[in-house]
Amino acid sequence: MTESQPEKKIIVIPAKKESPQEQAKKRNLRVAAYCRVSTGDEEQLTSYENQKAFYTEKIMKNPEWTMVDIFADEGITGTSTCRRKDFLRMIRQCRQGKIDMILAKSVSRFARNTLDTISYTRELRSLGIAVIFEEQNINSIYPESEFLIALHAAFAQSESESISANVRWGKRQSIKDGKVTFQYKTLLGYEKGPDGNPVIIPEEAETVRQIFEWYLAGKSVRDIRLALVAGGFRNAVGTTDWTTSNLRSILTNEKYCGDALLQKTFVKDCISKKSIPNTGQLAKVLIQNNHEAIISHEIFDAVQLELARRRAQDGRSRKSAPTGRGKFSGKYALSGLLFCAECGTAYRRVVWTQHGEKRAVWRCTSRLDYGRKYCLNSPTLDEEPLQQAILNAINSVMSDHSALAEQLRDTMEQELAPIPGESMSLGDIDRAITDLGRQFTALLSEAADADNADGYTARFQSISTAMAEFKRRKAIIQQLRQEQDQANHRMQRVTMALKSTSNRLTDWDDGTIYQLLEKVTVLSRERIRVTLRDGLEIEQAVEQPKRRKFA
Repeated sequence: MTESQPEKKIIVIPAKKESPQEQAKKRNLRVAAYCRVSTGDEEQLTSYENQKAFYTEKIMKNPEWTMVDIFADEGITGTSTCRRKDFLRMIRQCRQGKIDMILAKSVSRFARNTLDTISYTRELRSLGIAVIFEEQNINSIYPESEFLIALHAAFAQSESESISANVRWGKRQSIKDGKVTFQYKTLLGYEKGPDGNPVIIPEEAETVRQIFEWYLAGKSVRDIRLALVAGGFRNAVGTTDWTTSNLRSILTNEKYCGDALLQKTFVKDCISKKSIPNTGQLAKVLIQNNHEAIISHEIFDAVQLELARRRAQDGRSRKSAPTGRGKFSGKYALSGLLFCAECGTAYRRVVWTQHGEKRAVWRCTSRLDYGRKYCLNSPTLDEEPLQQAILNAINSVMSDHSALAEQLRDTMEQELAPIPGESMSLGDIDRAITDLGRQFTALLSEAADADNADGYTARFQSISTAMAEFKRRKAIIQQLRQEQDQANHRMQRVTMALKSTSNRLTDWDDGTIYQLLEKVTVLSRERIRVTLRDGLEIEQAVEQPKRRKFA
């Protein structure tokens, strides 16, 4: 050591003494307990109460512990924490520094989701809060305990998944057996009868029939909602707070025509518990004529076709495409029925004001939104002469109801006539395909036993070709029958409309006109083509209005 270097000294800094308050806090840990049962049955509720009583006594008897609270969730799933209100309240208090230690019976009582269990115990450890799992004798404050916690949580989650799978299997077996469950609280028009089967409530059934009637008459879902509210109609829960989504679910609910479609939704997994629409992931089961119907199958099918027709116009805003039809509006009968012959775009009603006078006209939507960019020559039509021209066209074929009904029958017979060149029914074709399948199997066994299978190639080819031909004919028949069904529905709707009208239409009625018309095409300023729902087309002149001359 040199003379200039100072002498080495060691100084000990004493540890900080704890204050009386800190010593009291250490002696009196703020302790909480968490309890949970997964069902609400009597036996589980007894366990729930016993857990609360046990932890209350245990914490209160320990002189070094201070009771914070007993957090308990009753009849709540352990696979997700989002629905456990008391559990989340406990975590909030931990984050606020109000809890020092948590007691839990077991890892499975704390959570059955491995990810949630590890996530929360890690967060609590970072806050200096221990979770004591008594059954497994694990203290989460030690990092080495995480492996054991994860292991027990995984076992608990696996058990939940097994139970969930068994429940799903039971429900699907019940569906296969045709057992239908009704949610009467949200099902307008039905209540549970003494024998457990659905019984119609007459007053509510009239509301259901009115909704279907209005929709077929051309009212939009929004207009139906306003009419129901204004009329004081009550929904399934007894209020007049109707919503458009509620009305759409009524219009698409097959239970109103006496059928029941099962497994329309399913639970994705036991962790999220999220119910999602079944779009083909699982088989659906349709039980026809399961219970007494409120409306006929014909009306229900007609509404589904009308929903599809209007849906084809939805989702396309005014400027989404040059020839977009725009969204369906039930305010005017011609909305969604009047089209431009030049560009195919729907016409829209607008009101012009000229010299203080209002004038309702119909204009091509493409011309309104884009000028002459996509449509050069579409005319603007005054509303009154246009409506009169449509009435004249309808009246030209309605002068004799019986003659028109006969024409409808003739058209229907043509639409539903036997398929040209087809002498076999679908049943005949199915039987032929089955028979060919047996021949193919027998030939396969014969070829397997033969020494030389080369001679069987032509016979295999012949059977395969015949099966392919029968399947092609079956597909054609099914497609044509579907088209025939749609034609049949159109005929029925026109016939229904004719029954409710006189021999001649003198006044414009949106509901009647909507049911009769399929489409109106604007050919020019002076001429339109009216297409009725039975497919009949009439070209009609449009009388030009006389314009007032202003000084």
